[in-house]
Amino acid sequence: MNILFWHAHGGWADAFVRGPHRYLLPTTPDRGPFGLGRADRDWPENAVEVAPEDLADAEVDVVVLQRLEEFELAERWLNRRLGRDVAAVFVEHNTPKGDVPNSIHPLADRSDVTVVHVTHFNSLMWDTGSAPTTVVEHGIPDPGQRYSGGLERFAAVINEPVRRRRVSGTDLLGEFAGVAPVDVYGMGTEELREFFPDRAVAGAGDLPTRLMHAELASHRAYLHTTRWTSLGLSLLEAMHLGMPVVALGTTEAYRAVPPEAGAISTDVRELLRAARDLHEDLDEARRRGAVARAFALEHYGLPRFLARWNEVLEDVVAAAAQRAKALQPTGRTAS
Repeated sequence: MNILFWHAHGGWADAFVRGPHRYLLPTTPDRGPFGLGRADRDWPENAVEVAPEDLADAEVDVVVLQRLEEFELAERWLNRRLGRDVAAVFVEHNTPKGDVPNSIHPLADRSDVTVVHVTHFNSLMWDTGSAPTTVVEHGIPDPGQRYSGGLERFAAVINEPVRRRRVSGTDLLGEFAGVAPVDVYGMGTEELREFFPDRAVAGAGDLPTRLMHAELASHRAYLHTTRWTSLGLSLLEAMHLGMPVVALGTTEAYRAVPPEAGAISTDVRELLRAARDLHEDLDEARRRGAVARAFALEHYGLPRFLARWNEVLEDVVAAAAQRAKALQPTGRTAS
């Protein structure tokens, strides 16, 4: 298939482009948010940059949307109606905000675009009305077993940990730092020094993926303290690395982290006890990390992710073709 989609979520896209299709990435001279292209990512050759002005004549089988603004852009650039002239799905990466139990999805009751949730929790919490929905859980390109755990420190990956303090659970990191120092990777982590001047919780910066993986794997355990999120890909990456994980049991995390992989609970005291045990026993940390990796490979491996996406894309393309056929004139004339 020829798939048009935007480079909006780098981690998710890194897995998506590794399928058997041709992936068309809108690319503008300014490389802005709706024209980022490949952004020099190490992606397969079948991820192709395309100028918006060339899309009207391009062969496109399906459009994979991730932001509401992309609807207008896609129809204008393609000169085609989404869901009828060309198949379309909308990937919902985020948990709802605001009045969560009653959150109505922007595409609720739209019948011609399938909403694809990345977690079962998202699907549960969003009210999509009669709109067709499905779930395709995350998949991660395997970085390999790299865990050593020799560094007696914990690691976390949190973008903008100060601004997102309550959401990301940054306020909990100080408690874990009472067991062992915590290194936090991601954007805006340099701001942590204002809240933790003793460097017990230290910002480690926003590193390239491969370098970050090497850094993470040297730490004793991975901390996932996020209160409200769809499901952080960094958690799944840590598990793939073979790291034991200590996770707050919120949103989809309970499904992604078996207790034998480290610890998962909404009781922070219980998590602190588990963190202390892992800190004091490297052999146990390695055993639990091996469980984490095996579980992640089985449930969040790349082959499963790509196979599931193939099923969804085939279904939506077939459904769009049926809708288009139903709208065609029958050719009969009145007698």
